[in-house]
Amino acid sequence: MFLGTHTPRLDDKNRVILPAKFREALSTGLVMTKGQDRCLVVWTHEGFADYAAQLRAGSQTNEKTRAYTRVLFASAYDETPDKQGRITIPQTLRDYAGLTRDCVVVGADTRIEIWDSSAWEAYLTGTEQSFVELDGEVVPNT
Repeated sequence: MFLGTHTPRLDDKNRVILPAKFREALSTGLVMTKGQDRCLVVWTHEGFADYAAQLRAGSQTNEKTRAYTRVLFASAYDETPDKQGRITIPQTLRDYAGLTRDCVVVGADTRIEIWDSSAWEAYLTGTEQSFVELDGEVVPNT
């Protein structure tokens, strides 16, 4: 499980240092792709394989399923962190997420999200009240 919020910077070689507590789970490799809300999503290989299996279970005759699957897999990159826990973020993904220098790395349960820091702040500002209101709707039996 990935938890917490971290604030690394994108270096001159377009690498970001993963938080130390995430590195062991990602040491054998990861998959990085586009996420919702203009962030990037980082999965362990196993986590991405599980997610892909769920997508395959959906109807491939459904136009939305095909469109989502195409974009997800076309924008996915395999990466292995270096010994310092750095990963290189490809230009297409940096452009998609608007990453420049200051980033936010968010633990999101089975995955990690990478955000531009100003986009993350704007997202939090816009969703703080709905977070409180959604608890009973999103979490069953609360």
